[in-house]
Amino acid sequence: MKKTLIAHSPDADDIFMYYAIKFGWVDMKDTAFDNIAKDIQTLNEDALNGVYDIVAISFALYPHIKEEYAPLRTAVSFGEGYGPKLIKRKDAKLKKNFKVALSGKDTTNAMLFRIAYPEARITYMNFLEIEQAVIDGTVHAGVLIHESILTYADELEVEREMWDIWQELAGEDLPLPLGGMAIRRSLPLNRAIAYEETLTKAVQVARDHKDRLSKMLIERDLVRIDAPTLEKYLELYANDDSITLSPLQYRAINKLFELGYKHGFYEQAVKIQDYLIPTEYSELRDS
Repeated sequence: MKKTLIAHSPDADDIFMYYAIKFGWVDMKDTAFDNIAKDIQTLNEDALNGVYDIVAISFALYPHIKEEYAPLRTAVSFGEGYGPKLIKRKDAKLKKNFKVALSGKDTTNAMLFRIAYPEARITYMNFLEIEQAVIDGTVHAGVLIHESILTYADELEVEREMWDIWQELAGEDLPLPLGGMAIRRSLPLNRAIAYEETLTKAVQVARDHKDRLSKMLIERDLVRIDAPTLEKYLELYANDDSITLSPLQYRAINKLFELGYKHGFYEQAVKIQDYLIPTEYSELRDS
């Protein structure tokens, strides 16, 4: 059996979308899967360094790794009227050069924030530390991601929704592309196609058995939140739109890449469809 490691973040949506494989509900011939969970910026850096064959990334990172990795069509997270939140202490007034904590320079929220707030003084830290850094006054504000957008402390308030920033920058009503998965290009094409099919099936099975899977995740302490919060969170970031990319989601990702190129984050304009795994290969081979 070939051992295959999938690297994903420790937040509840990634755990949920992977664990149909971990629990043995979905498998792949001659393949034994295992997983490792790291914060999203660490995963972005690992992708830049080519550490894993299959790895979760921020969508904003993808143009930097397009030659080494293909984007997968599944296990994607978008915001639809919601997303990361710029928070501060209640009644605090932010100056133009306020000090802010972000979860990593290669994250989608960091790129959008830097476009919207060019004078802010940025410090990067683990996403789990941002809320406390704002409470302690280490920074004036911070961008919360993952489950923290639902559970932040009462002494904090939202200064601005990243969703609103995205809508203003995009200039049209598009879902906010946050994160997805990437697979190493050097893998044999038939195996890469099989990996994508297996992961897609895993997300589909997870959605089909959401209540049962959620209960198992809670009972085994595999997520950091309680059952009601998990229910709400999964409908935000591991919903039916996470199973496979839609035409609207492609448009949104390409708009993100367009903004990144326009503001100097990328050396060239990129369209995600140009870098997908050519799944028609398996159809032609078997015809």
